[in-house]
Amino acid sequence: MHDGAVATYIPQLARQDPSLWGMSICTIDGQRVSYGDYKYNFCIQSVAKAFNYSIVASDLGAETVHSYVGYEPSGRLFNEICLDSNGKPHNPMINSGAIIVTSLIKKGMSMADRFDFVLHQYRKLAGGEHIGFDNATFLSERDSADRNYALSYYMKENGCFPTGTKSLREELDLYFQLCSLETNCDTLAVMAATLANGGTYFLPQY
Repeated sequence: MHDGAVATYIPQLARQDPSLWGMSICTIDGQRVSYGDYKYNFCIQSVAKAFNYSIVASDLGAETVHSYVGYEPSGRLFNEICLDSNGKPHNPMINSGAIIVTSLIKKGMSMADRFDFVLHQYRKLAGGEHIGFDNATFLSERDSADRNYALSYYMKENGCFPTGTKSLREELDLYFQLCSLETNCDTLAVMAATLANGGTYFLPQY
């Protein structure tokens, strides 16, 4: 497969090898199959949005989450500076919604404890399989984040963040850190199957 191109909006991602290709499937009854470079670790980037949303919805309840973020597709670019007709991000899977979802994660904790909480939840979803962190990608993403800063200040102006949100820099740092978690296709397939199984890990542990 030679179609497509690596992402270039974050400098560190632009350096990735475009020849890598991998695929993994894991069913909720434990069947697993993988092809290609499925053990190669990479930053999960926007894949984190789905897991972060599930973690926050489980912790606070979907009703609370959706008092801040909508349900509907935006019909716009993933990073467009816009809100829905209710003055909220359209959904948790675009940047604006994902940043708000991140701001809801364990607000009473320190930044370090909030990161550790999410990392622990990811590792539970993965059944203890590898979940790492790529600091170089985090730093690269933070240094090229003008759009996300503009989006966040726009949302702050419109009162989108939960009460008590103090530092947009801290919230965005956590958002970038979670996007910079790394794993591989094999482990992501297990995590997806765990979500499909209602959030309960299902594979035998030895």
